[in-house]
Amino acid sequence: MPAKIFSAAINGLWARPVEVEVDLSPGLHSFNIVGLPDKAVEESKERVSAAIKNSGATPPGRKNKRLTVNLAPADLKKQGPAYDLPIALGYLLASGQTNFDANGKIFVGELALDGSLRPVKGVIAIGLMAKENGFKTVIVPKINTAEAALIPDLEVIGADNLSQLLLHLEGKTLIKSEDPAADSKNQEIEAIYPIDMTHIQGQEHAKRALEIAAAGGHNVLMSGPPGSGKTLLGRAFTSILPLMNHEEALEVSQIYSVAGLLAADQPLIRLRPFRAPHHTASAASLIGGGTSAKPGEITLAHRGVLFLDEFPEFPRQVLEALRQPLEEGKITVSRIQHTATYPAKFILIGALNPCPCG
Repeated sequence: MPAKIFSAAINGLWARPVEVEVDLSPGLHSFNIVGLPDKAVEESKERVSAAIKNSGATPPGRKNKRLTVNLAPADLKKQGPAYDLPIALGYLLASGQTNFDANGKIFVGELALDGSLRPVKGVIAIGLMAKENGFKTVIVPKINTAEAALIPDLEVIGADNLSQLLLHLEGKTLIKSEDPAADSKNQEIEAIYPIDMTHIQGQEHAKRALEIAAAGGHNVLMSGPPGSGKTLLGRAFTSILPLMNHEEALEVSQIYSVAGLLAADQPLIRLRPFRAPHHTASAASLIGGGTSAKPGEITLAHRGVLFLDEFPEFPRQVLEALRQPLEEGKITVSRIQHTATYPAKFILIGALNPCPCG
């Protein structure tokens, strides 16, 4: 009978549950993964085999069996190395090398060749999906535990390696669950900005205009000669914006988690984001795109500031692409293989010189 382990797939900013089914049948050895896997998932065969061998278990190559792994639903593209852990556990269950109850648990994690677990992207989205779908426990790499613990009423187990996790699942040596970070809603923090508006002397009219823009959520275009402080004022703008509430901070943190930009020591982003792409940036890099429709700079600036220095140097098609997200506060990125809608509520600040000569 096939073993079944639950995992998750990132779709845009959200996660969907994925069933990892592992079946062993008599025949010459083979290891096949089906269910629309990408190259990283296909390569997991080698990582999983080496990790199982170096964890003291019998790898698939030493058994004269046909190993088939099905990632369901089969029409959903599976990307990234997060399926290493559920595939390995599914094989160990199917081969009878371990026995535990996998119901109500979500497993994600990349395996190193020595069996240790490496962090993965999108753990906040996976935790939200697990809670909405009735899962009680999320098992992630140790580095991702603080990120997953942002979701209340969810047991988070962080493991350093495959052997440690097997001992926990078998009830031999339990891993302490991560303490929930629900109290972070009311946690007082000291806002420390790289550039603070209080440190800027002079430019009283410009600072007054920025204060009005911050109060009303208005976009700003600053014009002045080089060296007049436009870039400095733009970078200090976030210091006069109010701190994000817990829901906004979790939303921004989820975006950065999916993009792989979330710091392990700061799982909850408290300060409003500030993004300043170079004027050579393409339209796809600003609004989002690529083969998998990844979020762009306007989504990374959600709830914060998008600063465009040397504003006239940006290509016209790039500036025209900002029209719809500025009006609607969101952007839908459509590609042949994928379509995703991302939030894009940001304040646009542009800076330019009066003429090309400066």
